[in-house]
Amino acid sequence: MLVGSLFWSAPAFGAPRGHAAQTSLATQSQSSAPVQVSGVEFEEARRLLQQGKFDEAIVRLHQQESAHPGMKGISHELGTAYYKKSDYVNAIASLKKALEENPKDSEAEQLLGLSYYLSQRPAEAIPELEKVQTWYASANVDAAYILGICYIQTKDYPSARKAFAKMFDVPAESAASYLFTARMLLRQDFGPVAEEYAHKAVALDPKLPLAHQLLGELYLYHSQIEEAIAEFRKELEINPGNAAAYYKLADGYSRVQKFDEAERLLQRSIWLDSTSTGPYILLGKVLEKKGETELAVRALQRAIAMDPNNPIPHHLLGQAYRDLGKNEEADRELKVAGQLEQNQNAKP
Repeated sequence: MLVGSLFWSAPAFGAPRGHAAQTSLATQSQSSAPVQVSGVEFEEARRLLQQGKFDEAIVRLHQQESAHPGMKGISHELGTAYYKKSDYVNAIASLKKALEENPKDSEAEQLLGLSYYLSQRPAEAIPELEKVQTWYASANVDAAYILGICYIQTKDYPSARKAFAKMFDVPAESAASYLFTARMLLRQDFGPVAEEYAHKAVALDPKLPLAHQLLGELYLYHSQIEEAIAEFRKELEINPGNAAAYYKLADGYSRVQKFDEAERLLQRSIWLDSTSTGPYILLGKVLEKKGETELAVRALQRAIAMDPNNPIPHHLLGQAYRDLGKNEEADRELKVAGQLEQNQNAKP
């Protein structure tokens, strides 16, 4: 899948992992509040949940359930606890029971839909999430986003477009809605449909910012370099202040070994936005190819200062030092790169 997104780092924009994904949340309405339970044991369970001690909280809730058979609200709290623990199978069972006790429990409805989604059961998630459009604190994700992703995974692309249009507050038939959906499709590895939707966005509005850039990214990913270059050029005609488009266009030129053009474009990208490491890394590669190794070292050192845990600039810097005959420095950087790659591969 291509790297890059139009959106906040949320859900990375990829699939969220239960309670780890964060977002701003709307206040729960009193009319849909679940039946509340009380008692010392329940308050202790709530405190444990807030501390992230999910197993201990679940034990307390089951103790409360055994001590007070038939007490309404326990299933809701158990479902919430299992959801936060990422135990979605048990969350589903408890939340279904909570809805039997209180069909108006919208929070349980939403968590049930999210639990289905996170259990890779998007078709079952859709009807639950369609019923609830408000966000709840216990979900810790944007349920509207998840609903759109569920539509994509079940190949209901028109419904996905409508969901994302609502999420971003644009008309469902607008060029923007097609562009947003194309970006989401691309992030979910639905490349061919993403390309179709990006072309539709351009057809509806040829001057829509970022539409040509998305097409360029698609073509670049598939090594259709000339097509990618053409799209990035069109993007810059519409939006000449787009630093990312200069960077992507430079990437295209570097792949066909037009290094002088790539260098000029990368300089423009950095002048417009000096906070992104990508242009510095690519500039280091381009300068190395041009034989300007000392300048390549400076660009790569800058990238490392900005992102020291990225193995790529360390590896490139090691190669540059090797070319300069600085073997000790080269060995150091290549060792760091190898360790960082090993650490990344060890992550779940």
